[in-house]
Amino acid sequence: MTFEVRPASAFADVRTVLGPKSPGATVCWCLSHRIPAKLDRTLRGPARGEYVAELCRTSPPPGVLAYDGDEPVGWAAVAPRAATSYARSRTIPHVDDLPVWSLWCIRVRPGHRGQGVSHALIAGAVDYARAQGAPAIEAYPLDSCGGRVDTTMAYAGIRANFERAGFVHAADTTSVTAGCPRVLMRLDLR
Repeated sequence: MTFEVRPASAFADVRTVLGPKSPGATVCWCLSHRIPAKLDRTLRGPARGEYVAELCRTSPPPGVLAYDGDEPVGWAAVAPRAATSYARSRTIPHVDDLPVWSLWCIRVRPGHRGQGVSHALIAGAVDYARAQGAPAIEAYPLDSCGGRVDTTMAYAGIRANFERAGFVHAADTTSVTAGCPRVLMRLDLR
């Protein structure tokens, strides 16, 4: 299948992929690594969606969306590392002082998994970062060691998918998600 990947400027489409079933529920909205922890803890329920709606109106938008025709089927969070909590992370190292972009979350809607959406999202996030002038893009996927990872914890991506997209291992981290170590993968965009 072929998916079109576009900047996430349409909040209604972002809500379709990231929003809760119940409007008052407090869900991540992919804000956990985008905003300071104190703000993340204080934004509850609809305030989280309102914050994301504002991000969608800014330039650059907060990520990319994959579409199957007109239907949004996937999301990838991508932004300058300096604008994320990864800029201050104690578990994800800095490789150098380049103003890299980070790709830290991939979400594919149920019913669309196993069709290549995550591969399209990675490629689309790379193209998006390149178009914004990023010299390199980093990701912090799970090294699943050949095992399966629970879908709810696979948001960071899987190392093999990034390797297929041309990313290379740049550093080990001390971060662990779902019992799997995370690695720092990087793709030079120059």
